[in-house]
Amino acid sequence: MFWTRTGLLLLVLVVVAGSSLAVSTVMPGGTPKNLVVALGTGTLIAAVVGFGQTVITATAAQRAMVTPLIEENRRALQELSAEYRSLNREFFPTHVFQPSDVPDPAFNQLLMQDLQGSRQYFFRGFSARHAAARLLLSRGERELRAVVADPTERSAIGGRARYLIRHDGVDADSETIQAELHDEIYIGLVGLYLARSHCSRIDITMIADPPLDRIEMFDDSVWVTLYSDAGATGSLYPRTLRFSEGSFIYNMERAEFGRIGNSRQARHVLLAPDTSRRDFLLQFENVTGSRLSARQFTELEEKFRRFRHEFCTLAELGS
Repeated sequence: MFWTRTGLLLLVLVVVAGSSLAVSTVMPGGTPKNLVVALGTGTLIAAVVGFGQTVITATAAQRAMVTPLIEENRRALQELSAEYRSLNREFFPTHVFQPSDVPDPAFNQLLMQDLQGSRQYFFRGFSARHAAARLLLSRGERELRAVVADPTERSAIGGRARYLIRHDGVDADSETIQAELHDEIYIGLVGLYLARSHCSRIDITMIADPPLDRIEMFDDSVWVTLYSDAGATGSLYPRTLRFSEGSFIYNMERAEFGRIGNSRQARHVLLAPDTSRRDFLLQFENVTGSRLSARQFTELEEKFRRFRHEFCTLAELGS
């Protein structure tokens, strides 16, 4: 509006000046002509001076009022963007992997990258077979803290059996499924024993009520595999979310691992690189109530090797 009114006024002055000077050229010499020339010249000078003053005034106003307002808005937008980025980092996953019936190579390769760069590996699941397979593929030495189902607790085995029948439509009776689940836990324990040389320490905690969702946590990230997701029904590998370090989920799960690991009601198995087979079998018997013979240990070892080979082949992780 300011520039519209100012421009209109300047245009009127220029038109008046131009018209006066044009008329003066056809007038005879004398006082009238001098007056018309003076009017045109004065009006033209007034238009030029007015234009200059307007430019100076507008520039000063721009610097005094508009520029600080623009800078303030820019700072406010930057702060708002930083706050949104912080909220995204705290509450939103960095990666989302959709359900599938076969291992996703991209999922496994990214998870292995997080494992390779981590000094600690936290695992919470049912049997830790996958954790043992990943450790055998990793380089370097790290500390593993695993939380798995307690095979001596009927609630841990029975609850998972009912879940498999209800959600995955497993075509077998409950006793058969529970026997397979016991075997799965035993295979996972033997697999962790075989992976002991890849860790400075393996601390296994067995609980009676393991959550359905699997948690894998590293120094810089946490992976949540949503077996509890109703949309994952029928999928062998459900939806998985990856959150970064410092997120709400990361801090919450870190605190939960600390709480479970320090629980006195849970059973614990401690493995070191120099743990002998005899020591492992003694701990195995203490926490499971079952004594493994040499033949049974060999059978479980072979079952784990077959599982590891199949998993690594499907996930394209090598062998």
